[in-house]
Amino acid sequence: MIPFNKPLQIGTEQSFIIKTIDHNNLSGNGYFSKKCQQWFEGTLKVPKTLMTSSCTHALEIAALLIDIKQGDEVIMPSYTFVSTANAFVLRGAKIVFVDIRPDTLNIDETLIEDAITPKTKAIVPVHYAGVGCEMDTIMKIASKYNLFVIEDAAQGMMATYKGKALGTIGHMGCYSFHETKNYTSGGEGGLLIINDERFIQRAEIIREKGTNRSQFFRGQVDKYSWVDIGSSYLPSELQSAYLYAQLLSATKINDKRLKLWHRYYNALKILEEQKFIGLPTIPKECEHNGHIFYIKTKDLETRGKLLSYLKVNNILAVFHYVPLHSAPAGKRFGRFKGIDKYTTIQSKQIIRLPMFYALTEKQQQKVIDCVKQFFR
Repeated sequence: MIPFNKPLQIGTEQSFIIKTIDHNNLSGNGYFSKKCQQWFEGTLKVPKTLMTSSCTHALEIAALLIDIKQGDEVIMPSYTFVSTANAFVLRGAKIVFVDIRPDTLNIDETLIEDAITPKTKAIVPVHYAGVGCEMDTIMKIASKYNLFVIEDAAQGMMATYKGKALGTIGHMGCYSFHETKNYTSGGEGGLLIINDERFIQRAEIIREKGTNRSQFFRGQVDKYSWVDIGSSYLPSELQSAYLYAQLLSATKINDKRLKLWHRYYNALKILEEQKFIGLPTIPKECEHNGHIFYIKTKDLETRGKLLSYLKVNNILAVFHYVPLHSAPAGKRFGRFKGIDKYTTIQSKQIIRLPMFYALTEKQQQKVIDCVKQFFR
């Protein structure tokens, strides 16, 4: 069986983990957490990053930092993972879903302004498949209406929009290091990117269970105490050690992902030309990271038959999100603004092909051959 995903191992993770164990340093915010944060701050050129136990938790911290309250509204696409919405629903917000673009499957920036009400507090663009949203337009709208922008860049590490790293354009950004992502911290893990310096001090406090513990260890206070709301958002040092090994090979990993992505694209382009499938679109202002390679079938029935055909041939491919606005909780905690022209239709057409660092050329060729054979 060719799996859909195989968690990344670059080969040096074990030695970093052993070093952490040998130094009896397992709690969060230790040596490797700080090394990861320094790497991100230097690479992304942002004032502060904070390692978290998941991207979900990074989003939850962001919701706390912008002071989301009962009755606030947050605009986002429905075609995303549940964590994007949950982080704000937990604080009492109402989610306002808007339609996506059919080319990138990102939020349609031209529909955002019409969804704004006096209750709107934030916009949460989701960079699907590591392809940037139209951030210039989104930031102009946010500035016009004095709104916060929290980038869900869970899939966006090493990708850019007009030369700017995804996650560094809004007030805050969030990365994921789940085992399905291009870089992983051993199964779970995340990063909060803080681009607005006024949030730095409080973010540290929230991440440390509402205490000023970080200030204490820097010698800024003589003892630490409970000063704000917060929770246990720190990853363990084992997670950070695992990730740091991969950060040192970040470019090598990204290059391999892009090579695999382009090989799929070039091989399957003929099926798009023959109108059998649709392929991903990458806007000229975006550099993606090869996170996902998907194809779009003409309808749900064709998708089901192709998935079954691939499975019979020992290839595991999958579809992706069920739109949040159609889910029971989505109906309870949110509403869809405007017409659902593309969200539901596109969600029924997508097939994600196997895509992981260890995917061999022989395995990838088998996938390509099977997809072509199906349409023959």
